[in-house]
Amino acid sequence: MIFAMFLAHLVGDFILQWDRLAQWKSRELQGVLFHGLIVTAVTWLFAVPFAPGWLQGILFIGIAHTAIDAAQWYFVFPGTPLVRFLFDQFLHLLVIIIALAAGGYLDPNTPVGFANNQPYILVFLLGYAFLTMPAWVLLKYVGYALVKRTGPSFLDGSSKYVGIAERLLAITFVLMDQFFLIPLVAVPRLFMEWQQISNRDRRTLYLFELLAGISLAILIGLILRRL
Repeated sequence: MIFAMFLAHLVGDFILQWDRLAQWKSRELQGVLFHGLIVTAVTWLFAVPFAPGWLQGILFIGIAHTAIDAAQWYFVFPGTPLVRFLFDQFLHLLVIIIALAAGGYLDPNTPVGFANNQPYILVFLLGYAFLTMPAWVLLKYVGYALVKRTGPSFLDGSSKYVGIAERLLAITFVLMDQFFLIPLVAVPRLFMEWQQISNRDRRTLYLFELLAGISLAILIGLILRRL
């Protein structure tokens, strides 16, 4: 249940938050509410196999998620864009932990405690899901903060899908113990997006996203190998 709820967060808050929805959220409060409905529906979908009657926890997560996002329309949290992004994610994860604790899913002494009902495959799905859209967003925030000292530009011309494919291939090669294939992951990008690398203004940021993304995939792959 624990891994299922964290996986639901990655899917609802990142993977199913496409570009137009993210832009809608930034323009209108209705976009925030629609996103909140998606998060609630995904949370319910992932909770059903483990706790079909856990309606109060699902609603708590969905409503709290929507409230946190909506609050940003009325309050500007202090700090850089990266700090605000990390704080936003901290609040969302804290809500999930509170809901799980209230439902008894974090207490090992209860029948539904964290030692039970944890399909091993969910851990791998969590790792793979994180390396898709969540990693792309995180790398944008960190890269722009370190290189440009600004907030991220998600429409800067780089292909998020190329990066996602690279990271998924890299973690798969690690899990398959085929480390020698990892350098080949970046070959298609070097051919397809050479202009990005040759562009002096974009080069440092572009190489950071490439190398940091592959390194992150290798790290997660190594962690999963030890489980």
